[in-house]
Amino acid sequence: MVKLNKIYTRTGDDGTTGLVDGPRRKKHDLRVESYGAVDETNSCIGLVRQHLVDHSDLDRMIVRIQNDLFDLGADLATPETGKKLDYEPLRIVPSQVDRLEQEIDTLNADLEPLRSFVLPGGTPAAAALHLARTVARRAERRIVALQESEGEAVSAAAVAYINRLSDFLFVAARWVNDKGRTDILWVPGQNR
Repeated sequence: MVKLNKIYTRTGDDGTTGLVDGPRRKKHDLRVESYGAVDETNSCIGLVRQHLVDHSDLDRMIVRIQNDLFDLGADLATPETGKKLDYEPLRIVPSQVDRLEQEIDTLNADLEPLRSFVLPGGTPAAAALHLARTVARRAERRIVALQESEGEAVSAAAVAYINRLSDFLFVAARWVNDKGRTDILWVPGQNR
């Protein structure tokens, strides 16, 4: 159980932050940037929820995703070093990716196939979902860069989860746009 009695510690005043297992890293370190981008994604998704008044099933999916994103942040903040820990670190597992895929398929079953790319927008919920999608894509780019960095480990399940999340957010944005009927489609070269 997490217990926070004091919010400020002053330990970050030197430009570093502590990972879960103790080591300190610069606040611009790629690992810190990675779980920071996951946190940004989660915050954007929190804003999405303010627009889901008539979509309780989707809201339940999104609450699960917000919890998963905390799991992903904990996973990234506890690098695999091979060192024995006194606890089992929280990791993203394949079943979390599988659940996202099932939810994508559930939402996508109500949608007509796309005829063009979709411009971000439509309803306020869809616009917020598109914003969350782009932030999730940024998080994915940071996580993949971290995974490819020498001496850093990131699980395949963590990368798959953040990749699938942006797919989920795209499909959810179409779904709240009256199941795609009010999507705003890109018209190539329209303003030439």
